Amino acid sequence: MGEKQQIKQKNKKSKRTYIGGQAVLEGVMMRGKTAYATAVRDPEGNIQVESRRLHPSKGMRICSKIPILRGVVNFVASLVGGSKILMRSAEVYGDEGEPSRFEKWCEKKLHVNLMSVISVFATVLGIVLAVGLFVALPLWLSKLLFPERLWFTIGYNFAQGGIRLVIFILYIVVITLMRDIRRVFMYHGAEHKTITCFEKGLELTPENARQCSRIHDRCGTTFLFLVMAVSIIVYSVVNWLFRDSFDGIANEVLKYMAEFGVKLLFLPLVAGLSYEVLKLLAKTQSKIFLPIKAPGFALQKLTTREPTPDMLEVAIAAFKQVEAMDADPSVPETDFVVSRSVRKYTEELKAAFAEQGIDESDAEWLVSLQTGVARSDLSACDTMLAPSKVRTMDAIAAERLRGRPLWYILGDTEFYGCKIKVDERVLIPRPETELLAEMAVKAAEEGDKILDLCTGSGCIAVAVAANARDKKVTVTASDISAAALEVAAENANTNGVAVRFIESDLFSAVRGKFNIIVCNPPYIASDDIERLQREIREYEPHTALDGGPDGLDFYRRLAKEAPKHLVRGGTLLMECGEGQAQAIVRLFGKFDYTMISRDYGGVERYVRAVL
Repeated sequence: MGEKQQIKQKNKKSKRTYIGGQAVLEGVMMRGKTAYATAVRDPEGNIQVESRRLHPSKGMRICSKIPILRGVVNFVASLVGGSKILMRSAEVYGDEGEPSRFEKWCEKKLHVNLMSVISVFATVLGIVLAVGLFVALPLWLSKLLFPERLWFTIGYNFAQGGIRLVIFILYIVVITLMRDIRRVFMYHGAEHKTITCFEKGLELTPENARQCSRIHDRCGTTFLFLVMAVSIIVYSVVNWLFRDSFDGIANEVLKYMAEFGVKLLFLPLVAGLSYEVLKLLAKTQSKIFLPIKAPGFALQKLTTREPTPDMLEVAIAAFKQVEAMDADPSVPETDFVVSRSVRKYTEELKAAFAEQGIDESDAEWLVSLQTGVARSDLSACDTMLAPSKVRTMDAIAAERLRGRPLWYILGDTEFYGCKIKVDERVLIPRPETELLAEMAVKAAEEGDKILDLCTGSGCIAVAVAANARDKKVTVTASDISAAALEVAAENANTNGVAVRFIESDLFSAVRGKFNIIVCNPPYIASDDIERLQREIREYEPHTALDGGPDGLDFYRRLAKEAPKHLVRGGTLLMECGEGQAQAIVRLFGKFDYTMISRDYGGVERYVRAVL
C-alpha cells in the first residue's frame, strides 16, 4: 500500500468492530460478543493474558435486545465486572503480599475471602461516592445558587448539569496527579488506538496503532458526558411533573431529600437513554453530529494520554485474544500467573495433588527443588515467587497431575550424595536403595572389585565409586538394557567416577570374580504390576520391575550363578520386596551364611549372603 493511500485509509473507518475495552492497572481489558480478555504487563515485563468466555443468562440475553433497558443492564454489568477485573489486574502487576492474620481468620472461621468482600465494598463505595459527587452535591449547590421561585426551571437543571461537568473535570484533574492513574489513562489511550487501528483496516502493530487517534466514539467518557446532558432534559421533565408535589413539602431538608430520591429513581432511565444516544452517534461519522460528539471528545483528552509502544503491545494482545475467541469457540480460556508466597503455593499444590491421589511429598519436593527452600521450611516461608517461577512450577505440576513421575519431569534426583539423571529408560532410585549402596561402601576394602548387577540408572555403581574412592576400588556395572546403560554411563561421567559398563543378562557377559556383588533386581510379581501406582505402572520400564510369577526369578538365578563370580569370602548384597526376605534366604543355602537387614521403615529389605 502506497504512503498516500495509507494516509487516506487512516482517515476513515474501513470496518467496524463490536469489541470495546477498559483500561486497568498496567493493562487493558477487551470485551467481545462471546468473551473478554485482560492483558497485563507483569513486574518481570512479560505480557500475561487472562480470558474468559461470556455466559449470559437468559434474562440478560432478553434485556440486551430491549432499548433503554439494555443500557441500564450493560452499565451495571460493566461497573461490577470492571471492578473485579481491576482488582484482578492489581494481583498480577502488584505484590499480592501475604494475607494478614485477620484475612486468614476470616477465611478459616467464616469461609469468607476478605479480598472478595473488599472488592464488593469498593464497588458499592464507588457508587455511593459517584452519587454523592454527581447527584447530591450538584443538587445542593444549585439550590444555594437559585432563589426558591426559580427551582425546577430549565435554568435550574442546566445549572445542575454545569455543576456536574465542572465537578467531573476537577475530579479528573485531581486524580491525574496520581502516577498510577496517569498510567491508567495512558493504557486508556492504548485501548482506543488499538480499536481504531483495527477499524481502519491496518495491521495491528504498535507502529500502526501509535499513529491512530486516541479519541473514540464508544468511549465511556463520552457516555458520562451524555449522561450529564440527557439528565438535564430528563430531570427538567421530571421536576415539571413533580413540581406540585415538591412545593407541598414545607421542610427544606425533606424537600431536598424528596427531589434527591426522585433523581435516583430516574437515574436508570437517564443511563439507558444515554446508552442509546451513544450507540446511535457511534454508527455515523457525519459532521452534522460533530457538535454533539465534540464535548465528549474534549473530555476524552483528559481521560486518555499518549501510550508508549509497550502499552500498545499489551492492548493489542488483549484485542487479538478476544478476536480469536469470538471467531473460534474452541479457543481455550487462559489464566494469569499470579505471584504467591512459597508457603501458599505449597499448600495449594499439596491440596491439588491430594485430590488426585498423589503423595503430598511430591509437592514439597517440587517446590523445594525449584526454590531452594528446604522442605522443612516450606510451611513458614513467606518469600514471594515471581510469576515466571510460578509458571515454571505450574508446568511441572500439570505434568505430574497427568501421571508422569516427578523425577522424570525434573530429569534428575539425588542419590547418596550423587546427582542421578533419570528418564523413562530406567527406574527412579528409591530412598531405601541408598541403604544398599551404603552397605556396599562400608563392606568395601582396599582394592576390592565390585560388581553392580541390574544397574539401571547406575545409581548404586556411581554412588559406590564416588563414596569408596579413597579405597581405590574398581567398579563394574551391567544391565540387559542398552538404553539403561546409556543413562548409567552419562551419570558416571556427570559425577566424575570411573565405572566399566557391560551389556549383560545378569552374568551372561560378565567375566572374572569380584569381592562384592550388589544387586537390586526386578522383584515385583508379574500379576502385581497392573496393581501398582499409575506413575510406576504406566511410566517406569516393566523389564526393571517384573520378577516373574512370584517375584523371585532373579534371586534363583543369583543363587545359582553368583558363586562362580565371587571370591572366597565374597559378599552378595541384594535388595528385595516386602515379605520376600525369608524365602530368598532359603535359596542361598550353599552360601556360608546369610543375614537379613531392615530399612528405615522396619521392613526386611536386604539380604546379605557370604560365600
